[in-house]
Amino acid sequence: MLKEKEIHNDTTEREIVITRIINAPRELVFNAWTDPKHLSNWWGPRRFTNTFKEINTKTGGQWLFTMHGPMGDFPNRIKFHEVVKPERLVYLHDSGIDNDPSGFEVVVTFEAQGDKTKLTLRSLFPTKDIRDMVVREFKATEGGNQNIDKFEEQLVLMSSEVFTLSREFDAPRDLVWKVYTEAEHLSKWWGPQGFKMVTAKVDLRPGGLFHYCMQSPDGHEMWGRFVYRDITAPEQVIFTNSFSDKDGNAVRAPFNPNWPLEVMNFVTLTEKNGKTTITMKGGPFNATEEERILFVSMQPMLDQGFKGTFDQLDAYLKSVK
Repeated sequence: MLKEKEIHNDTTEREIVITRIINAPRELVFNAWTDPKHLSNWWGPRRFTNTFKEINTKTGGQWLFTMHGPMGDFPNRIKFHEVVKPERLVYLHDSGIDNDPSGFEVVVTFEAQGDKTKLTLRSLFPTKDIRDMVVREFKATEGGNQNIDKFEEQLVLMSSEVFTLSREFDAPRDLVWKVYTEAEHLSKWWGPQGFKMVTAKVDLRPGGLFHYCMQSPDGHEMWGRFVYRDITAPEQVIFTNSFSDKDGNAVRAPFNPNWPLEVMNFVTLTEKNGKTTITMKGGPFNATEEERILFVSMQPMLDQGFKGTFDQLDAYLKSVK
């Protein structure tokens, strides 16, 4: 019989392992990973959607769905061998064909670490060649990490701390998108009323930064940054924003050290009859309980501040139409 170390060595070349610390309790993480009403909002890599046909996340159950992406439509079947709430999932993932030679085994573990969860996703393929093929041709590692990115975003949207604001602008969506994502335009309207933006640089790509410095009426400088997570032009941009230093490092808010270091934002643009509605949702990301409580208590201030910022956007859009 192989020893544990020998088994690990024997499977290492056939597996993909992704680990992430999720800032949410294990019960919530497990529920969001297995409840169909949540799965439909986040499952799959970026730019993929799904048609769910059947889903039963219990031992012996199965999940049938078709994944739609840039390369076409892909039938999927997940057969649950083991569901131990809230600790572990074990299943076979294939294309729905019995004895599919490319089917692979998956073990998902949820390990409680205080009020956080260590999530480990381990996929074991029949051979090294198949593992290498899905990594090379289907970018499986990148797709797996995107999947967990979307999962983290879904957890933020599920929280009770989410701040929401919506505003209609008398301008076409393409123009609003341009004004929302280009430095030369952002510098003309972004920020609290009365502040002047003195520098702004935008690197509009996943992982890129919008790094800026604003000057208050009394001459005080305040730096901030967006870190872009996903861009779907001209429909949606997802980013975290923070106060920062001049080098782009996240720092604590000058007005209260318990303000969340990061706030995740979802900005969606929809157009109707030549007018564009911006809907913004935001919530604490990787935050402590104290930070989340403060964020909720200050939402009236956020509402007032962003209404002022959107007033500036409205005036600027009228000047560039």
